[in-house]
Amino acid sequence: MKLHHLRNATLVIETEKHVILVDPMLGKRKTIPPFTIFRYKPKRNPLVALPKNSREILSKVTHCLITHLHPDHIDKAGEVFLRRNNVSVICSSKDEKALTQRGLSVIQTLDYWEPQKFLDGKITGIPAIHGYGFIAKVMGNVMGFLIELDGEKSIYVSSDTVFTDHVQKVLTEHKPDISIVACGTARLDFGQPLLMRMDEILKFTELAPGKVFANHLEALNHCPTTRLQLKTALSDHGLLGKTVVPNDGECVEY
Repeated sequence: MKLHHLRNATLVIETEKHVILVDPMLGKRKTIPPFTIFRYKPKRNPLVALPKNSREILSKVTHCLITHLHPDHIDKAGEVFLRRNNVSVICSSKDEKALTQRGLSVIQTLDYWEPQKFLDGKITGIPAIHGYGFIAKVMGNVMGFLIELDGEKSIYVSSDTVFTDHVQKVLTEHKPDISIVACGTARLDFGQPLLMRMDEILKFTELAPGKVFANHLEALNHCPTTRLQLKTALSDHGLLGKTVVPNDGECVEY
């Protein structure tokens, strides 16, 4: 199995039989307005271009998982890509209507904690809470995915979430081989962070039974945590050995 990290939360899961895109933010630099104006510098997003090898990787995609509707997870260019290539979309039942209205081919919808057949295995929708306190309500519904394909390592895409009992349950009871965690510590101009703080990222990594794949870094103006800061914290706690902090365009084999 290969995980291709493209940018932010956009990645491609490639197995011998399947190529699955997750959260396609595929637009050019500076095509999305700043997410924060006062707390951090009001730069337009994404801050970085897609890696040069992304076109080749994307050309193989047949299915797409969408965790939620924020533009840093599916943007206009991502929608165009999915429509043009008639890519089959899998999403939360709460997002089906919105994505269908955008002309996407939604073939399967999921409810939280209800496993369904998926390709040659199964998939389970996992609740994700996008922020601490009241900000989570403002951010709306988000779904993580536990993907278990036949003969492949299991993958937990935790998506945009803080650390919750749901997250802990997946890590300790379902024991995924690979756990993907959003590490940018995003914040808007108001409210608390939208993603795990560093202490929770470390807790997540410690509890994860297998390998950890860190993303949602250095691509958006409201995500201050850098790869170097994350690696330093992981190293200080003896957790860097089980964690990959990929660069944009990097392919990690498991």
